Amino acid sequence: MKLAETFSAAWEGLALNKVRSLLTTLGVIIGVASVIMMLAVSAGAEAAIAEQINALGANLIIVSPVRGVPGASQTLLYDDALAIMETVRNADGVAAEFQSVQDISGGTARLEGITVLGVTADFPSVRDYGLGDGRFFSAEENERKLKLVVLGHGIARDLFGDESPVGQTVTIGSTKMQVLGVMEEKGMVADVDYDGRAYIPITVMHQKFIPSRMAVDRVRTVYIKAESQEAMESVINQVTALLVERHGVDASQPDFTVQTQQDIISTQQATTEAFRNLLGWVAGVSLLVGGIGIMNIMLVSVTERTREIGLRQALGARPRDVLLQFLIEAVTLSLVGGLVGVLLGIGGAELFGRLGTMRTEIVPASVPLAFGAAAAVGIFFGYYPATKAAQLDPIAALRHE
Repeated sequence: MKLAETFSAAWEGLALNKVRSLLTTLGVIIGVASVIMMLAVSAGAEAAIAEQINALGANLIIVSPVRGVPGASQTLLYDDALAIMETVRNADGVAAEFQSVQDISGGTARLEGITVLGVTADFPSVRDYGLGDGRFFSAEENERKLKLVVLGHGIARDLFGDESPVGQTVTIGSTKMQVLGVMEEKGMVADVDYDGRAYIPITVMHQKFIPSRMAVDRVRTVYIKAESQEAMESVINQVTALLVERHGVDASQPDFTVQTQQDIISTQQATTEAFRNLLGWVAGVSLLVGGIGIMNIMLVSVTERTREIGLRQALGARPRDVLLQFLIEAVTLSLVGGLVGVLLGIGGAELFGRLGTMRTEIVPASVPLAFGAAAAVGIFFGYYPATKAAQLDPIAALRHE
């Protein structure tokens, strides 16, 4: 029997029960669409995280005390930041940071529980964070401990409305400070509201907002901006060697951590990977259910068409021709379901990204992956019914009622 005739017979068999064939493909459609949409959601989440972290500054190196180790949280000092500024080569800027939570009043409003950051003068350039109005304080003003503040965009709006706050006075805690500038609008980055913070000289932070019982001028984080991506490793090695020497610790067990943006992105991606695997299992179960549906319908089809199979065998069809016909029917069902699923998956991911709050990005590899999985499902679950049809005895088949 010619292959073209086998394909024709397989298509006619499916066309006889159009509604049943369509319903049979639903499981595969749902499974394939799920694979594409879920991978798009996962890829979108990873891309959004990477963009947010990279928005913190280009070629950024982040030094912080080791968390959870007694005493280690007090070991990163303002003097360490100054030493890094003076000695580390290939660095475009260094910024130290320490934070406190204070109430701020000014204009006609009072804001409670506002994050106030004590920072050094290079903070805007190191963090790629520009000003919308006024200016940032200088290194000299920081060293002179002048009571100056630069407001986040949202804080300025909440306190002064549409009026420019530059030159105005606000009270942070119980300390009056002059507003020097307003940061540009930045919004939420990595779950931090940059517009809802205020920035003061770190020396003023140490003088006014850190309890006097703390004899040392601690910093929470030191940010270093490398000259280029190629200089990152050199800067990291210099910073690590400098702090190991200054802190008198074992290089294998330092009391500080040095991270890059890529390290943070990798950590976040490890979290999203578990989410992606869960979504993959859900999509896999959908394909499995679809495959079982195909096998079930094909077994029913073999039973219903037993006399047809016997007649074809009597007219010269070989067992392998019968096997191929039913296998083609199963694969056709899964491929049609796969094609519809791909279209629905791409369309659904785009629609979800536009209308929903989560970002989606179509993963090109997910299309052939999902389509190939659909074909594999058709072959795997269609083989048993096709084999059963091929093994029917022609005489017994012709006598079947």
